[in-house]
Amino acid sequence: MTPEEEQAQCRTALRALLAKPLLTAENDAAALVLVRRHLTELREWLTRETGWRLTVDSGSARLFKTASDTRDATHPARGKAGEPYGRRRYVLLCLALAVLERADAQTTLGRLAEEVLAAAAEPELDFAFTLDTRPERADLVAVVRTLLDWGVLRRVAGDEDAYLSATGDVLYDVRRPVLAALLTGTRGPSTITATSFEDRLAELTAEPVADTDDLRNQALRRRLTRRLLDDPVVYFADLDDAERAYLVSQRHAIVRRIEEATGLVAEVRAEGIAMVDPDDELTDVRMPEQRTDGHVTLLVAEHLATRGETSMAELRAFVRQAARDHASFWRKGVTDPGAEDGLLATALAKLAALRLVRVTGDTAAGLPAIARYAVDAPVIKGK
Repeated sequence: MTPEEEQAQCRTALRALLAKPLLTAENDAAALVLVRRHLTELREWLTRETGWRLTVDSGSARLFKTASDTRDATHPARGKAGEPYGRRRYVLLCLALAVLERADAQTTLGRLAEEVLAAAAEPELDFAFTLDTRPERADLVAVVRTLLDWGVLRRVAGDEDAYLSATGDVLYDVRRPVLAALLTGTRGPSTITATSFEDRLAELTAEPVADTDDLRNQALRRRLTRRLLDDPVVYFADLDDAERAYLVSQRHAIVRRIEEATGLVAEVRAEGIAMVDPDDELTDVRMPEQRTDGHVTLLVAEHLATRGETSMAELRAFVRQAARDHASFWRKGVTDPGAEDGLLATALAKLAALRLVRVTGDTAAGLPAIARYAVDAPVIKGK
């Protein structure tokens, strides 16, 4: 194999880890083979440039990524149909993981439900969950399917739909190596002494403070590389003074290393930097997209690209009119009273996740990168 082919394989392996930080032999066999083949190079690059740990065994590979901003809620976990997790599903996910930590090598969905129900009854949780309604059972099933997708559980027999309709149960293997690799914090949760959620999360994700110039520069490089890999856009205005100064002086070197290792291409503007994927693989939010929601999102982006801060009332009116204009092409029901609320919420959620808009209270404002969606009036040149 030529050096160019080796480099291409290593790049493919790194891209696979960035797109899906938990790879399993059942779901990602080809990618896992490449990661194991290029483990030394991958570990060296990740340690040097990001500080992220990579662990690999015969059945899985786990990249321990850390979020650049723990307050960012624009990229929630999602169910099979793409619906975002709400508070109940997140709590159920945590309770299910706690239950599975003590479970036997095999368990059933019914038994898991009973144990989650018992754990949810702890008074200090302040969490009401009964399994008496179909939506509650559906939330538990959504969590279980997430665990199946992650490889924490392996389905042996049965189907979750049978459990939902109360006509059957499901048997699972519990994969403890994958379960043990889920937490990414730098400290164990049992060592955290803070009481509020925000303070506990800060302690859980805190990193050692660098005490020399070299270590401080290393920490800055790693922090900026993580953001460029993870965030759709890194705006200079969102960086602190030290980060901004370091990125300005080291931009070419940082960007070049990312481009060589991942195949991403830097788009540098006066306001910031975006690492663009020509293959459209390293993202969980795409734009533009087809169908109704994709078209609405593009129209809202064009609208906000030529305006300053805009009220939700104006945006709802804009979407309502757009629904009338495009009713023959969009899905049914878009012109029903109140339909514009859901259409607008979906569009703004996507634009916020892409760092194209900022929603504050009852207004929304386009961020600098949204300018790419501005549409100028056509100019007809004379003959």
